[in-house]
Amino acid sequence: MLAAGLLLPWLLGVAVILAARSTRSPLDAPGEIAWITGTGYLTGAFLLTLWMRALSIANLDFSIGTTGAPLLAFAVALGIYVGRRDGGAVPHATRAALRALVDPPTLAGGARIAWHLLSLWIALRFALLGFDVQYQPLYPWDAWTQWATKARVWYELQRIVPFANTDEWFAAGGAMYFDAAPDLPPTLPLLQVWACIALGRWDDSLMNWPWWQVAVALAVAIFGAVRSLAVPALDALVAALMVASLPLANVHVTLAGYPDLPLAAFYVCAVAALIRWNATRDRADAALMILLALACTQITASGLGWAATLLFGLIVAFAPRRGLGIAAAALVALLFVLAVCAQTDFNVMGHLVHPRFAPASPALGESYFVLGSWNILWYAVLAVIPLAGRSLVSPPLATLTIVAAAGALFVLVLFAFPEIAAWRGDRITLNRATLQFAPVAVFFAVMAFNAFRTRWGRIASDPQTTPSQ
Repeated sequence: MLAAGLLLPWLLGVAVILAARSTRSPLDAPGEIAWITGTGYLTGAFLLTLWMRALSIANLDFSIGTTGAPLLAFAVALGIYVGRRDGGAVPHATRAALRALVDPPTLAGGARIAWHLLSLWIALRFALLGFDVQYQPLYPWDAWTQWATKARVWYELQRIVPFANTDEWFAAGGAMYFDAAPDLPPTLPLLQVWACIALGRWDDSLMNWPWWQVAVALAVAIFGAVRSLAVPALDALVAALMVASLPLANVHVTLAGYPDLPLAAFYVCAVAALIRWNATRDRADAALMILLALACTQITASGLGWAATLLFGLIVAFAPRRGLGIAAAALVALLFVLAVCAQTDFNVMGHLVHPRFAPASPALGESYFVLGSWNILWYAVLAVIPLAGRSLVSPPLATLTIVAAAGALFVLVLFAFPEIAAWRGDRITLNRATLQFAPVAVFFAVMAFNAFRTRWGRIASDPQTTPSQ
């Protein structure tokens, strides 16, 4: 029952994405099945929590019958619709994708050996992470004091009830529930509640399997995204390995219960959906981007900031010629406003606006380039920027570049002005905030390197072409 319950959001999300796709988009295109599979879990998980919120509003208790059965029926109905509309396209494309995974037709010799070794490495990584999730009890700190508190209460009561801060709790004479962060969105605790409903009992280890699922979905979606954007298969697998092997990301799977890894997965897939839409103008990708961006805002407070960075990419996507300049000017204007606020004292609706400038640059540098939380990710990002050169600000990479720049700026602002995070009620440390952005950095690095290789491939084939061209 637990396995069936965990598979339900995956089935639901894949069915929704397949139903929303245009019939003109070939399912057997490189990376397409992987993209649908990876983003399918994220989509289904978010829709599941929205349904559970609707049940609470309707005063219906959570159960297999009220929660799982309607969603399963909806997913099956969508599957029947897709089958009738597309014929045997989905099974055929899925079989072809699985065959390409086992026996990639575009690789030979050493590249084929590397493919199998990397695939085995990723599979072993997730197997070991799954062992930890199965047997590691819920770990203390935020996962214990801010998130699982809600999951435990909502599971026992079979519905969402509000949490209050300590002042409200005292005023109510203890007749309310409270924890360390009562205003957090309910999305992640509801995933834990659903796991326990499917299991049939409360279990603070097994309820954390959704974090493992998020990690798997993230790696599969990254592979599918970069592969669908004309990146070679082996490079796409390296991208999947990079997000699957980030040490801090693995910690957030084994010590599940924190919001940072799920937020990172939803955010990078929203960015990838934006880049895919910019390349194809497929409305299904636009809808998926909007849904995933909305999900970011419903995971934790900083999700709104990450979703806002997509606006800069949209500016470039809608205005390819002038959009990059407009978006860059908007970023500079935001920095200027922040600098002015840091130097002045004024009130906005009774609140003092004076962010204190206190950069954490030594800790930032040590964390990124000395300690072991990120492997060599940030070295790779710094190396690929000069290699890509002008390609970074040229179509089609310009949209991703401005989003990555806005995301990097968001991280730096959080740690140059620590009070900004405090205003949002988001008590995130340096590495946890960086984890929310790291998969986008991987996506950017792989796409920028591919742009560099494509440009120099043209130079090699046409000696009269200059590097600047």
